[in-house]
Amino acid sequence: MVDKQPNLVSGLQLWQWRNAAIKAAIATDVSVSEVDWLLQEVAGLDRLALRLESFKDWSAIALKLPLEDLEHLWQRRLNDRLPVQYIAGVTPWRQFKIAVSSAVLIPRPETECLIDLAVAASLANPLLQQGHWADLGTGSGAIALGLADVFKTATIHAVDCSFDALAIAQKNALNSGLADRIRFYQGSWWEPLELLKGQFSGMVSNPPYIPTSTVSTLQPEVVDHEPHLALDGGAEGLDCIRHLIDISPAYLRPGGVWLVEMMAGQADAVREMLQNQGSYCNVEIHPDLAGIERFAVARALLTDTST
Repeated sequence: MVDKQPNLVSGLQLWQWRNAAIKAAIATDVSVSEVDWLLQEVAGLDRLALRLESFKDWSAIALKLPLEDLEHLWQRRLNDRLPVQYIAGVTPWRQFKIAVSSAVLIPRPETECLIDLAVAASLANPLLQQGHWADLGTGSGAIALGLADVFKTATIHAVDCSFDALAIAQKNALNSGLADRIRFYQGSWWEPLELLKGQFSGMVSNPPYIPTSTVSTLQPEVVDHEPHLALDGGAEGLDCIRHLIDISPAYLRPGGVWLVEMMAGQADAVREMLQNQGSYCNVEIHPDLAGIERFAVARALLTDTST
């Protein structure tokens, strides 16, 4: 079997493509930083070579795809607002390089805070740092990877209703070397984990929380390319969060951690639902790095395994 030849271009060719791509980005109000980030991923160039433009003199550079395909995808970035992460097929998240496709949401930097909040919430009871943790609606698997990384002796259970999303998540687990501690399930929220009721040290979720009427007003990069199943949270954006509040006490250990990401403006409603449900204590709201109330944390007061 003959090995496939790499997609070789000269440094001059790539330099010319970069200059044209930057001009086109400026003309269409796309961040020019995306050009160099993309070239780091598809051409293996480092920041210094890009800043000094030293690669222009290189005789050959191997691309991950033909230059013609790269140009076609870049035109889709400019004209169709295809996210650059989908072009590269990866995005950075914490210390990981997460594979992404249109089957999954692109993990956002603010979601990284969920992992730090999970650690902080478990410090009062170190036993919570082991046992079972759930990532519900795992998507790309980013949260599951983050949990497996910080809770070294825990087993992470990652659930998603999308078969295509789970394929991406499993790929990311393998690439990160954490696949032996993450189990994947296709299904809705807690349903595949019925046999582990009452045993979870914690649950983390970044569920759909955009109100249905708002989804169509999002940036075209989001509304035209990211999966609506992972965005649409119902009329008020709270359908999935409400479900997780209602059902999770049956799955969490006493004192177990309940932690979700939410939309700006939803904090008061989520706090009230947690308090009114009756099975939680120590309800806290935490801001993201921009100061937006983004995360809700609570502890399971009681675990009713009979329901």
